[in-house]
Amino acid sequence: MSDQKNTYALAGKSVIVTGGSRGIGAEVARRFGAAGAKVAVFYRSGADAAAKVVEDINAAGGQGLAVVADIANPDAAKAAVEIVATKFGGIDVVVNCAGIAEYRPFEKTDAALFHAHFNTNVLGTVAVIQAALPHLPSPGGRIVNFSSALATRPIPNSAIYSASKGAINTLSHALAREFGPRGITVNTIAPGVIETEMTTKILAERGEGIKAMTPLGRIGQPDDIAGVALFLASPDAGWITGRTFIVDGGVSTL
Repeated sequence: MSDQKNTYALAGKSVIVTGGSRGIGAEVARRFGAAGAKVAVFYRSGADAAAKVVEDINAAGGQGLAVVADIANPDAAKAAVEIVATKFGGIDVVVNCAGIAEYRPFEKTDAALFHAHFNTNVLGTVAVIQAALPHLPSPGGRIVNFSSALATRPIPNSAIYSASKGAINTLSHALAREFGPRGITVNTIAPGVIETEMTTKILAERGEGIKAMTPLGRIGQPDDIAGVALFLASPDAGWITGRTFIVDGGVSTL
C-alpha cells in the first residue's frame, strides 16, 4: 500500500467494522489496519475469511480481532461490542458495513424478506451504535454507516433493499443532529455497484452496461470505497457530519 493510504492519524484508534469478513467491509478493515488501528472484524459467518482479514491487519501493522455476532440480535450486538471495548480499552470508530441484499419482484416479496433486510441492514446498525455509544469519545467519536446508491436511485426488484438503505440515510442524518452536541460525527457512504461476492450475479448480467454508463469507465472496487471510510473516521473529517456520500464513479452526475 502507498503512504497515502496510511495517513489520517488513525494509529492506535479502536475501530469496529461490521460485515468485516468479506467485500467492502473486509477492505475497510484492512485499510484501518494499515493505518495502525486496532480493528474488530464483526462477522456472522465465515470464520476462516474473518481470520484471514485479521491476519492481514496484523501483517500491515495494526491489531486485529475477529468477533462473531449476529448484529440483528441486539443482545448479541451488545455482547460483541463489550468484548471490543474490554479488549481494546475503548471504541473510537464504528463502521457499519454489514448488510444483505436480495432483489425480488415486488409481487413475490414476503414478510420474511422484509424482516431479513430490515433486521440486518437497519436494526443491526441501530443495535451496534446503541451498544458502542457509551464508549465513544465525546468529542471525537466517529460513526460511518453504509447505505447504497439504490436508496435514492432504485432499480426494478430492489424495493425492499432500497427501502432499508433509505432508512440508513435518514437514521444517519437524525443521529448526526442528536450526537452533534457531543462532538460525535455520523456520516453515510452510499456505494454504487462494487465488484464483490454480493454483486456477482448483477455484474454477470449487466456488467458491461454498468461500465458503459459510468463516466470513469470501469466497475468500482472495494478499495475505492475503503479510503472514503478511512477519511470520514479521521480527525480531518471533524467538520463533516450528517452527510451521505454517493460513491459510484460518477453515475449519479449523469
